[in-house]
This record gives sequence, structure tokens and C-alpha cells, in this order.
Amino acid sequence: MRIVYHLGAHCTDEERLIRCLLKNRAVLAEEGIVVPSPTRYRRLLRDTAVQLKGAPASRETTAMVLEQIMDEAEARRMVLSWDSFLSFPQWVLRGTMYAFAGERIRAFTRIFPEIEAEFHLAIRNPASFVPALFDKQKGRSYEDFIDGTRPETLRWSEVVRQIVAHNPGVPLVVWCDEDTPLIWPEILQTVSGHADGTVLDDTDELLSGLMAPEGFARLHAYLASHPPASILQRRRIVSAFLDKFALPDRVEMRFDLPGWTEAMVEDMTAAYQADIETIRQMPGVSFVAA
Repeated sequence: MRIVYHLGAHCTDEERLIRCLLKNRAVLAEEGIVVPSPTRYRRLLRDTAVQLKGAPASRETTAMVLEQIMDEAEARRMVLSWDSFLSFPQWVLRGTMYAFAGERIRAFTRIFPEIEAEFHLAIRNPASFVPALFDKQKGRSYEDFIDGTRPETLRWSEVVRQIVAHNPGVPLVVWCDEDTPLIWPEILQTVSGHADGTVLDDTDELLSGLMAPEGFARLHAYLASHPPASILQRRRIVSAFLDKFALPDRVEMRFDLPGWTEAMVEDMTAAYQADIETIRQMPGVSFVAA
């Protein structure tokens, strides 16, 4: 068995991926893919990792944890999803992003030291990521939240580098949250590992949330009457409909934070694009590009 960890990050997936896979548990189970309910493992894994203090679990402990997570006697893949695998939201920024992500994820995989692991991570432009993350902070001032961190210095490549360093040999798949509407079917497949011919139900939540109802209905009808001949063709169709029907408040980047300027956001965006290219070249990383 291989355990697949969907790591988030915060303010990217918003649980859409796990909701979709949970709705398709029956068809995925036919291929040996287990998708447990998050209520069965999030607190359990956190508490177990704390107790182990970085040490590998015994076979007895591993068996006990698996028994509480899954009902199946065996599986080919098991998908676990939690954006707080990386960090809890209030600790994301500490001079950098996810300063202890690699070490923290390693602690979770040590619960299953003899089982193969696989990581999946969505990244997001820090120029929109930081404001979205701040929106999740309840009762905190911006000064307390930012805590001296310089947003323009934030780089996802540093997060990826430490994940790889602390978890050598574990495959890591990365994609940009901004591309998710165009590559959603590929993301679902790369995480779940389902066969090419497998059809999943209720995969439209993401696009329906980004488009006006009329536009989404037209897209749905068009795809039904003109099935795309390739992945690339589907992306072009979806992109065209998003250009015409996307809801501005869902796709446009907005910021209203102390000290932020348009020039700063432009610089952060340019740095993010360069950082993406750095990540794409990193050993041990597979990148899903639009």
C-alpha cells in the first residue's frame, strides 16, 4: 500500500478535492483506492505524531492506527488530506512560510515507517496567499499576524526544498492553485491514482463556484455535446469560458493590507513566476502545469 498525503496548502483547495473523492469512494474502492473520512484520521494522526516525538512507530502502533482509519483489510492506495499537515494556519508565517513543514510531515510519515508515502501540494502566489491567510486569522491584527515577515521575500521553493530534504525519496507533486480550474481532472487523477477510463461524479464544484450560473450551464452543455479529444483541448475550452463568464470577485487578485502597494504586488507576482520555474527544475518534484 502507498499512503498519499494531500498537504494543501492553506487557502488553495478549501477541501474540494477530498469532498470530490469522498463522493466517489465506491468507484475508487473498486480500484483498491481507499478514501477515509478526515474525521477518522486528522486528530488521530496529530496525537500519535506528538506521542512518537519523531521516532518511528512500532508495527503494533501502525496496525492500531490503520485499524482506526480504514475498514478494508488491504488497499493499493490510501488518500489522506489536510492542509494542516504543513502547519496550523496561525503558524504559517514565521519569517518564512511553513518553516517546519518538512520536519512536521516527516513526523506524520513516521507513524507508517514501512509504508510508501507520496506528497501532493498546491502553491499560490504569495501576493494573494498572504491576504487570504490573514482573512483566516480571527481577532489578530495584521502586525501580529505578519510578525516581522517580509511578504516580498516569501518563496515556495524554500518550502519544497525542506520537504524534499526531510523526506528523501518520497515523490512530491506540485501545482499552482491559479491553474487548478484548468487542470482539475488531472489533479484528481494524480492524487487518487485512478485509471484513465474511470469517470468520477460531481467534479464540477470548483468551476461552478468561479463562474456565473449561465456561463457554467453553457460550459457544461458544451462539454457534453462536444467531448474534448484531449486534455489540452479541454483546457482551452474551460479557459475560454472562464474568460467570458468568470465572476470577477472570484478570480481577480485583491489586497488591502497595511503597507501594500500595487508595485509591491507586481514584484511579488514576478518573483512567484520565477520561483515556479525553480521548483519545476528541482529533483524529486513532479510539476502539473496548465
